[in-house]
Amino acid sequence: MRRLPPLTALEAFVQVARLGSVKAAAEELALSTPALSRRVQALERFIGRPLFDRKHQALEINTDGQRLLEDMAPALDAMSQALENIQSGGNQLRLRLAVMPLFATQRLFPHLGTLRQLHPQLHIDIETTPHAVARLGEGLDAAIVLAKDIDPALYVHELDHEEVYLIGRRGLSEGPDALKSPEELSRHTILLHRDMNLAFDAWKEAVGLPDLQPAAIDNYDSGQLMLEAAAQGLGVAVMHTSHFTQSGDERLARLFPTHVESPYRYFFVCRPRALQTRAVRLFRDWLVAADI
Repeated sequence: MRRLPPLTALEAFVQVARLGSVKAAAEELALSTPALSRRVQALERFIGRPLFDRKHQALEINTDGQRLLEDMAPALDAMSQALENIQSGGNQLRLRLAVMPLFATQRLFPHLGTLRQLHPQLHIDIETTPHAVARLGEGLDAAIVLAKDIDPALYVHELDHEEVYLIGRRGLSEGPDALKSPEELSRHTILLHRDMNLAFDAWKEAVGLPDLQPAAIDNYDSGQLMLEAAAQGLGVAVMHTSHFTQSGDERLARLFPTHVESPYRYFFVCRPRALQTRAVRLFRDWLVAADI
């Protein structure tokens, strides 16, 4: 059998070629940038020719590198799948997923029965960690997060693009206590989620009141608790369209139905390397097709 180069060098080459960035590949493999560069250089020495064109601080795959990638990447993917199969006993796949509680209860859980029917071998460990993106690759395979933007080194699929809603108890939209103008919010408490702290600013700009100051701003880390607090008259919650419509809570009403595009969106995110595992691919493909 012909002598082969170190598997770590091949893995480094494939990651750089796929991601188009030494920095992103180094982060994916939990290596320093110099260490990853040394692995790529070791493979080039073994082969006896360069696989990338060096342009200042960037690497651009050349013809020989592209040919090697096309021949080698499927083999590495097959090896990864073989290891995954033996680790799972061949009949069970496990996904470690972080998801925000309100998204889980309103939009994900009602559809998971369908996913189980399609892929009974797929099992999901769910966390509600507030630092999901930072833990990708370290205890988490993927996450569904609410954010303005995502690190471009990650794989990202946008799940929605919604409007900002002001949500309060029904008495604030009808009856003697109804709010008649946005200026009256100066007498009320605003409820903000820690992951949507700019949403109220976006709403104020849209209604032409950027300097509007409420009586107070209370911060929450739970959308479900925000909805309950609003229903109990503890404040006006700044949330998304789906948060209101899918709550089905008749105690709540939307206030001031101005169309305001939210600066925040839900994203499915993972490290690019995670898509090489069957559990992540199955869940991602189902999530996209189901349009949850």
